[in-house]
Amino acid sequence: MVARPAAWALLVAFIAAWPIVWALRTPVPPRLKVLGTLPPFELTAQDGSPFGSKDLAGRVWVASFIFTRCDTVCAAITRQMARIQGRTRNLEPAFHLVSISVDPEFDDPPRLAAYARAHRASPRMWTFLTGPIDAVRETVVRGLRISMDPERPGGDAFHGTHLVLVDGEGRIRGYYDPEDAGAVERVVRDAALLVNRG
Repeated sequence: MVARPAAWALLVAFIAAWPIVWALRTPVPPRLKVLGTLPPFELTAQDGSPFGSKDLAGRVWVASFIFTRCDTVCAAITRQMARIQGRTRNLEPAFHLVSISVDPEFDDPPRLAAYARAHRASPRMWTFLTGPIDAVRETVVRGLRISMDPERPGGDAFHGTHLVLVDGEGRIRGYYDPEDAGAVERVVRDAALLVNRG
């Protein structure tokens, strides 16, 4: 008879302690450091309209750097962005993707629009940008801190390949190598963290 009340007390104690045990076992997502602040910018979207930091204010976004006549890494970067698009639909409209051409003199809005369609980019979630070379360079190199050189011999633009995570206040919160295993998962996790917590 004495064992039954003790067993019930033990069961109640276990049930009461379970949330604490579970919380201690669940890893806490890392706090994302502020790595810099992006100055205001305005470029041109694939539909020909102006698009820039004002359009992204209050939204978490990921930037990639491509050019349409690239036959090496750009297609792989764009495939990773497409995977991110597929995994973050639940974060819309608080989340957006941006691909900036590092060959803006060739990549006019119609070329970017065709490239976006070829990669099934949702216009609601993913914007492709071009603009005057000085404005693009200022945004990419000075703002997002990614290297680029669109004027290399042979028309083969050089550019950094990292994806850049930016919060709703225009602060850089992460760089991700799209060739790393797990990069998409980290981008999705960190973007969701910023959308949900800031």
